[in-house]
Amino acid sequence: MPQTPEEESLGALVAQASAHISSLVRSEIELAKAEFRFDAKRVGTAGGLFAAAAFMAHLCLILASFTIGFVLAEWWPMWLSFLTVTLFYLVVAGLLVFIGTRRLKGLAGMKRTARSIKGLKEIATPEEPPLPAPRPEREPVTRDGS
Repeated sequence: MPQTPEEESLGALVAQASAHISSLVRSEIELAKAEFRFDAKRVGTAGGLFAAAAFMAHLCLILASFTIGFVLAEWWPMWLSFLTVTLFYLVVAGLLVFIGTRRLKGLAGMKRTARSIKGLKEIATPEEPPLPAPRPEREPVTRDGS
């Protein structure tokens, strides 16, 4: 006949609670793995779609560059119109590199994490100096007996 919770011993209750917590943790880990796999597939698919869109946009940029070059060729010599388009893209690329390097110089690193770890280190180390190692009451005996 099964015992009621009032009749069970404390050890049996602790063992049951431990088993329940263990199975709960295992099932939570399995759930997290399943969610991660599902999300990873979605992120991979979205990344592929973004790459395809970026490739198509790059093709459009090339075609637009030719269009601008041919339109400018109506008023300027063809070599000058295509040189103008090329120089425009070089200036834009230079500006993007300049802005990107300025943004990188502004990186602060992981200041908050370093501060937090330093705080944990201060908490973990005692403030009082360590006690000196106890000296033996008698000197050790050497091989020559002294």
